[in-house]
Amino acid sequence: MDHTREGSSYRNRAPSPMFAANAVLIASFGAHAERAPTGDLPNRAGRRKMRSNCRATNDFAAAASIARRGARDPGMIDATAALIVADVQYSFMPGGSLAVPGGDEVVPIINALAKRFANVVLTQDWHPPGHGSFASSHPGAQPFDTAVLPYGAQILWPDHCVQGSEGARLHRNLDIPHAQLVLRKGYHKDVDSYSAFIEADGITRTGLASYLRERGIGSVYVCGLATDFCVAWTALDARKLGFAATVIEDACRAIDTQGSLASAWERMRSAGVARVRSTELH
Repeated sequence: MDHTREGSSYRNRAPSPMFAANAVLIASFGAHAERAPTGDLPNRAGRRKMRSNCRATNDFAAAASIARRGARDPGMIDATAALIVADVQYSFMPGGSLAVPGGDEVVPIINALAKRFANVVLTQDWHPPGHGSFASSHPGAQPFDTAVLPYGAQILWPDHCVQGSEGARLHRNLDIPHAQLVLRKGYHKDVDSYSAFIEADGITRTGLASYLRERGIGSVYVCGLATDFCVAWTALDARKLGFAATVIEDACRAIDTQGSLASAWERMRSAGVARVRSTELH
């Protein structure tokens, strides 16, 4: 599911595969509930088929199971919190066009973390070809140069996470079937978007804040790639928008260009973003 600006219309959008699978499962049970008289209940073979259908909709079952456990398992994080997993995509993996050192090391840590959260949001960088943040879009520029764009200074990046490319895919070993939202960002050609909440122009909203508030979520835990950009900007904007924010340090890795990592930690500290390791979560 792809949320864009707050208040935008979702009419005529195709449902996500997760939503479609869940709708099929619910419709299947609903059909029996509404139409089948007592004598026409499914026979043994029919029941086996229904159980098979249930197993095929693991996303739905996993979400329900996590939610039920959250109510009684002291190992679960409070249900008013959400885990935001930033940009665990192939462009940021070793060998990718914008490789983050050790980027693949966060995958098993995040998988384990996610099992403790009933609410999980995944973000996905989703740039069109020729995006304004790409060095290749500025004649004579090199990756990691700085350009002045209409909204201010912008680090220029190698082409990365281009829509529909292998580099834009989420890592295949990311195993979070109960994640409820995949939020794509950076798809406006002339504006970069590190934060999951507000694009780099400081004006354009992604809709995430409203989504979280509608669900009664007041705090976020942020992890993923990269610490000094998408993770930091997401945590900082969460604080600006009134959410409690925590960065899970060992579930992140940094690019660290031009002193960006030290600067990001200092800005987050000043804004009241908590910094913990995954072993310290309670």
